[in-house]
Amino acid sequence: MRTAKAVLFLLVAIFFFAFLKQLPTLGKSRKVASFHHVSPRYIEKGHEETGAPNYVTAVLADYRAFDTFGETIVIFCAGLVALSILGIKDHE
Repeated sequence: MRTAKAVLFLLVAIFFFAFLKQLPTLGKSRKVASFHHVSPRYIEKGHEETGAPNYVTAVLADYRAFDTFGETIVIFCAGLVALSILGIKDHE
């Protein structure tokens, strides 16, 4: 079990540092390109394009599904870290 935790920690650390490498250097960040407001399109064509029963479902489940999935993964990882810190005991 200890080896599995070490491998998991190593994988998380690798992904974390790979992500940090993609970030701009402090003080050298580029301005984010301004995006057109998309909310009028969501309101006008949301039901037609997605078939969702309401606008919230259309945005979360269809237009922003990858973001919602990513946020769910972050919450799950935070829960795992919290359980790890609280010290779940192995029954050996």
